[in-house]
Amino acid sequence: MAAPMAWRRLVYSVYTPAFAGVFTRISDRFFRARDRRKGSSVLLLAPLLAEAEPAPHCVPRSAGLKETDGLLTQFQWMAEHAPGFRVPGTNIHILSSPSQFYQAIKSRIKTAERRVVMASLYLGTGQLEQELVDCVEEALARSQQPGDGPALQVSILLDYMRGSRGRQNSRTMLLPLLQRYASQMRVSLYHTPDLRGLLRLLMPQRFNETIGVQHIKVYLFDDSVIISGANLSDSYFTNRQDRYVLLENCKEVADFFASLVGAVGDVSLQLHPDDSVSMLEGRVHPYNGNRKEFSASAREHIMGVVNTARLRQHLSHHWQDDEEEEQAERKKEDTWVFPLVQMKPLGINMDEQVTQRLLTKGGADATVFLTSGYFNLTRAYMRLVLGAAADYRILTASPEVNGFYGAKGVAGAIPAAYVHIARQFYGNVRRLGQQERVHLYEYHRPQWTFHAKGLWFYLGGQDRPCLTLIGSPNFGYRSVHRDLEAQIAIVTENRELRAQLQEEHERLYQRSSEVSLATFERPECFVKLWVKLVTPVLKNFF
Repeated sequence: MAAPMAWRRLVYSVYTPAFAGVFTRISDRFFRARDRRKGSSVLLLAPLLAEAEPAPHCVPRSAGLKETDGLLTQFQWMAEHAPGFRVPGTNIHILSSPSQFYQAIKSRIKTAERRVVMASLYLGTGQLEQELVDCVEEALARSQQPGDGPALQVSILLDYMRGSRGRQNSRTMLLPLLQRYASQMRVSLYHTPDLRGLLRLLMPQRFNETIGVQHIKVYLFDDSVIISGANLSDSYFTNRQDRYVLLENCKEVADFFASLVGAVGDVSLQLHPDDSVSMLEGRVHPYNGNRKEFSASAREHIMGVVNTARLRQHLSHHWQDDEEEEQAERKKEDTWVFPLVQMKPLGINMDEQVTQRLLTKGGADATVFLTSGYFNLTRAYMRLVLGAAADYRILTASPEVNGFYGAKGVAGAIPAAYVHIARQFYGNVRRLGQQERVHLYEYHRPQWTFHAKGLWFYLGGQDRPCLTLIGSPNFGYRSVHRDLEAQIAIVTENRELRAQLQEEHERLYQRSSEVSLATFERPECFVKLWVKLVTPVLKNFF
């Protein structure tokens, strides 16, 4: 019995993303012509009104999901698109508040021994963010003490544009750590390949982020990981409601996301102690290099991580029947975690494929609770929702809890643009006679903003959800076509975890009111004519 286990460890030890590169190159033949974006960056200034709807990509079904897995078989098709990791549902915990999220990050940084990996749009510059940086410094200093084993490694991935905005920014917050712990610290700044040439020179700060950003939110500490839609900024630690899930002692999931963030970091600009940046040797520059070469190289590197995980899953299943101990252990692992990656500028659209299929999956007796801080579903997603059989309960921010509410200039009109989009969608629901099946809700909470996104899936006859999507995507054009996104699909039979998911969705919806025709007659829902006219263009950039 020991021999197969030893052989598998040997295979795992040598099976790296480099091995998976050959499989990535094979798949590139099918994807590159279809998914690679064409044209110069100047074309990004034109309205992007047509949305591509690629046909779902089919790959061999994973051997990891079995017909004996009960309701898990309802979603075994996800293994056609993404790697799957089986974990005990008792190791997954839903966090409910910004303060819980903040304290969880701080406490786990302090106790991390081997690695801290954090990916976010940006790191804020306030007191709470400084306390977070201080926690990292304390952990790094502690790891250098004699007898504490290998030194702690810290890797942080941010967006270049957002992280460089203003005189005091994410870079200035992290430079002291880089200067003191250069051998243990890595800061990567992703730069979209779509912002280049004259467009890069002419676009002012803040607006240049509309072209595309690094939007993944992953916070990893040794073998535990928090997946969220929240950034590392004070409002996300205090009064900006988001969603957060902690996967504790889930090594395979943590290893995957550490490798994923590392791969994106490899194709990003590296921050140096003198505040300069450069690409790793041999890597194509995102805006000075060839656009097609950058995307093809980045896609191959990142998909190497995905393909390695999927192949390891196949290898793991190959030996399961020969290992009785592992079979017994697997019975405790009643939950599947599927990482879903969306990086359309690089030709990666796993999340889009799964989301499109999931939106139409439920029967007439199923219910889907879907939420987004910014109601800007792609036209493809809207059509799927309106043509589905399942009941839908869609929650979005009311104008006063929208993150752009009260902003100056064009940004101040964005909440009104979301109202206009919601009104058009609500009109379509009524026109199609779907108002008994599709319901729209607005989140209200004084002095708070709303940023939660994802969904909860209830099968017919079930009083608790068996699936959730949670992570960074907003289901809008930017999430699908412009930004780098990642979320996870959690499929579970664990009653305790399903109860947590039910409580989470109910907690959010309790602070909402259902949208009706009267909703759009409120003064705060008034939309000026010029906003209606520019919304078809603006919706592709926010």
